[in-house]
Amino acid sequence: MVKRVFSVVLVIFGLIGPSLAIAGETPLTRVLFIGNSYLYYNDSLHNHVKRMASERFSGMASRDFQYKSATIGGARLQHHDIEWLLTPGNIGVDRPFQAVIMQGGSFEPLTADTREIFVDTATRYAEKVRAVGGKPFLYMTHAYVTPHRRADAGMIDLISDTYRHAGRVAEAEVIPVGLAFERSYKEQPNFSLHMAFDGTHPNLRGTFLGAYVTFFTLYGDAVDTLDYDYFGRISADEIAYLQRIAKETVADFRTRDK
Repeated sequence: MVKRVFSVVLVIFGLIGPSLAIAGETPLTRVLFIGNSYLYYNDSLHNHVKRMASERFSGMASRDFQYKSATIGGARLQHHDIEWLLTPGNIGVDRPFQAVIMQGGSFEPLTADTREIFVDTATRYAEKVRAVGGKPFLYMTHAYVTPHRRADAGMIDLISDTYRHAGRVAEAEVIPVGLAFERSYKEQPNFSLHMAFDGTHPNLRGTFLGAYVTFFTLYGDAVDTLDYDYFGRISADEIAYLQRIAKETVADFRTRDK
């Protein structure tokens, strides 16, 4: 009997790093996103990452990916009941989550008090994620831009320093979305990633950039191009650009953060 032969690379997720494709499949299928409106805007970031994963691992059905999102508008990380969310069955997933992505409030890095609370919360929550066999991630938020009243050129430095520190203390991998926004604005200042009316929430392109950074952090960047375009709403040129920015950001962040 003739069998198709695949080159198999075994990766233990959570011990070694991002999962690699094995014959068009992946062992990472149960992912929880915790955050606020930065995640749920534009049809929710978790939906986009799930669709990207379904395309990348085409040997699996979409239903194989059990992605969940728990969001509260304007919330800090501490406002979420992490133990309840992690308990199998409570939010419709019967087995423990393998990866848990935690996003803090956009303002939490801005003062000493809120930074301290965020780092402490991330550390405690990361321990709880590991206790159920999952791997914790921290979703680095982006900076404000005009017309937001607190927009400041140095805000991304505060955000980056806060998330890097929290990642080290919590032993959690950081998803450098905020740095991807910064990279894009330096390269194309007029390519907006924010909602024009408030300068804080991501527009669809911003959500796509966050989704790409998350996807490449979780699954690696071996794939040349992802074609998913949100059913025709994102152009091919925008897809290529946003994926490049995301890949470059993830690669640079991992190199500099070693």
